[in-house]
Amino acid sequence: MVEEIEEEGRRGALPPFVGRLAKLIATFVITLIGLLAVTFFIGRVMPIDPVLAAVGDRASASTYHKVYLELGLDKPLWEQFLIYVGHVLHGNLGESVLTNRPVLEDIASVFPATLELSTVAILIGTLVGVPAGVFAAVRQGRLADQIVRILGLVGYSAPIFWLGLMGLLLFYARLGWVSGPGRLDIAYQFEVTKITGLTLIDTALEGQWDAFWNAVSHIILPASLLGYYSMAYISRMTRSFMLAELGQEYITTARVKGVRESRIVWVHALRNAAVPLITVIALSYGGLLQGAVLTETIFAWPGIGMYLTNSLGSADMNAVLGATLVIGAAFVALNLISDVLYALLDPRVRRAT
Repeated sequence: MVEEIEEEGRRGALPPFVGRLAKLIATFVITLIGLLAVTFFIGRVMPIDPVLAAVGDRASASTYHKVYLELGLDKPLWEQFLIYVGHVLHGNLGESVLTNRPVLEDIASVFPATLELSTVAILIGTLVGVPAGVFAAVRQGRLADQIVRILGLVGYSAPIFWLGLMGLLLFYARLGWVSGPGRLDIAYQFEVTKITGLTLIDTALEGQWDAFWNAVSHIILPASLLGYYSMAYISRMTRSFMLAELGQEYITTARVKGVRESRIVWVHALRNAAVPLITVIALSYGGLLQGAVLTETIFAWPGIGMYLTNSLGSADMNAVLGATLVIGAAFVALNLISDVLYALLDPRVRRAT
């Protein structure tokens, strides 16, 4: 009888992974509500009059009052917040003063540029950072380890805007190895058909290889600088995870059995270190999406970072809050995806839930 009751309880309960996924989704929703609250109240405490930003400082008092009522600024703060949440849930982030278009349309047009730049950067950072971290861990305390750590320290601490300016001066102005600011030369800007909004993919799909290589020459420098920044963090964390794995008993057992050192390092140790590395890479990717503001400004990259900078300069609070909200939501979503992948790849997490 006891066994039958336990069996019915197991069949009635949710699988552990489903329960963990439900918790993650609940956390995601709560975090988004908090993000909405933060962006809303930041917009209210900033010393910028949203009415003046919309009508200008030469508008009459009647026009000012009319817009003041239309924006709902006469209502209590809690009611304004609920209205704001309702608008966001319906995809309404307001209208941009700078472009006179819905903010969501503006963000949809500029976000692919940031996504493309950040994706290329994280690929560079991961493909270089992971092997560098493994290399440093295997040669702990030797010259190679010191070089990797110094390069990582420089990449992690050097101001990104300074690296961008020096990169433009050296590789574009002096050596001419790469193209200048922007995504494409003027000659190609109106020839590329927008399919995904990602220039590299669109030009490749259309077979426009001249435009493709021009886009590569434009993206390679800013992506490499951002990739170097992420590589510094990824290599340091890879080194730390690998050192922990190389000190485990199963590594000693494999060496005693005569398993090749390369297989021990690149298969056994790296496979176990790859699980926490997923979170590190996801956080780095999210950091690139939200931290490319300076890089996009320096390289005149028409992404969400440059859009945010221009909006701040024009006191366009709808655009500023909308861009901040989208970037924050992308970062939270990446964290959720990394947690799900972590649970899928690590059986210990599945058993714990």
